[in-house]
Amino acid sequence: MRVLVTRPVADATSTALRLRQMGHAPLISPMLEIRFRDGPELSLTGVQAFVATSANGVRALIRRTTNRDLPVFAVGAQTATTALEAGFVTVKHSDGDSIALANAIASWAKPEAGILFHAAGNETAGKFAERLREHGFNLQRAVLYEVVPAETLSDESIKALHAGEFDAVLLYSPRSTETFSLCVQKAGLTTHCRNLIAICISEVAAEKCRDLPLREIRVADLPAEDAMFEALQR
Repeated sequence: MRVLVTRPVADATSTALRLRQMGHAPLISPMLEIRFRDGPELSLTGVQAFVATSANGVRALIRRTTNRDLPVFAVGAQTATTALEAGFVTVKHSDGDSIALANAIASWAKPEAGILFHAAGNETAGKFAERLREHGFNLQRAVLYEVVPAETLSDESIKALHAGEFDAVLLYSPRSTETFSLCVQKAGLTTHCRNLIAICISEVAAEKCRDLPLREIRVADLPAEDAMFEALQR
C-alpha cells in the first residue's frame, strides 16, 4: 500500500521505516511542526516525577534539564522508549491515552510526595490536568514546545493524492487530522480522497476528517502506533 504519513518529522522517519519493513510505500508530509522553546535550566524543587504526554515532551525536557534521576510517567510505549533512550532511569507508561495515564499515576505515586512536572506543548491540558487534581496531585505544567499546524501538504504528496496513488493516510491526533482535512480542501483535492482509507488513532481524531469523502475511516483499538498498524493491515 502507498501510505501518507502525517507525523512531525522526528517521529515520521521511524514510522516510515516500519512501514517499509512491512512492505508498504510511505510518503511523509508532516501536518504539525514541533518548535522547542529555549530557556534556562529548569527548577525542579519539590518535584517527585516528570510527566510526558508525548515523545516531544521528553525531547523538550532533555533540552532544559540534565536530571535523569526523577521518574518519568509516560503516556505510551513510544514516549517511554524516548525517555529510556534519553537516559532516564525509571520510566513507566500507561499504554493508553492521557486519562489512562492520569489514573495510572494515582497508583504509581502519592500526592504528598511532591509536584508532578508536566513537560507540555502549547495545547490545553484539558481533562488530563483535571483528573490528576481529582486524585489530589499538584501538577506543574510547563510549556516547553509549540505545535504549529502546516499550511499545506508537501508538493510530492499533492501530486500523489491528485493521481490517486495513496491507499491510506495515518492520522495521529485530532489536531493533525483537522490540519490534514483543511490542507486537502485548500489544495482542491477533496474529491481525490474517495479511494483513501484514513487510519485514526482515536474516535476524537476520526471525527475531524468525517467531512472528507473517504473510502473508509478505521479507528485503532488503542491509541498507539502498533494498533494503528493493525488497523492498516485489516
